[in-house]
Amino acid sequence: MEEPEMQLKGKKGLLWISRTWYWKNAWGVAIMRIVALFMFTLWVTDKFTESVYVLANEPSVALYRLQEHVRRSLPELAQHKADMQRWEEQSQGAIYTVEYACSAVKNLVDSSVYFRSVEGLLKQAISIRDHMHAAAQGHSPEEPPPPSSA
Repeated sequence: MEEPEMQLKGKKGLLWISRTWYWKNAWGVAIMRIVALFMFTLWVTDKFTESVYVLANEPSVALYRLQEHVRRSLPELAQHKADMQRWEEQSQGAIYTVEYACSAVKNLVDSSVYFRSVEGLLKQAISIRDHMHAAAQGHSPEEPPPPSSA
């Protein structure tokens, strides 16, 4: 049999080597298994690298989509925020007005005692005026005063 180096001349690479000399001894089988394992390892690492590449770019794609969404919806959101702030100011003014009116009504209810006192004093003042007016004209206070001719 020829030397392996002699056989390699003019033949077609690894396929030819696997069919000839290397399969004829134990070392050749071991080398072919190592080559197969190496090829499988290259395939696995290639697939792993591709997966890592896809996963690495996935967040950037998501962030790009998020940026697109924000750019599209931000003006509308800003307008809604301005509207809400304006409505909040208006409602705060209305709330202040209602609270002020409620406190005024409460103060009126609390001052009913004073109104009754003033009413009693006014009746007393009217009575005194009638007595003074009747005394000035010489009538008794029980009979009504004559109509005035004014």
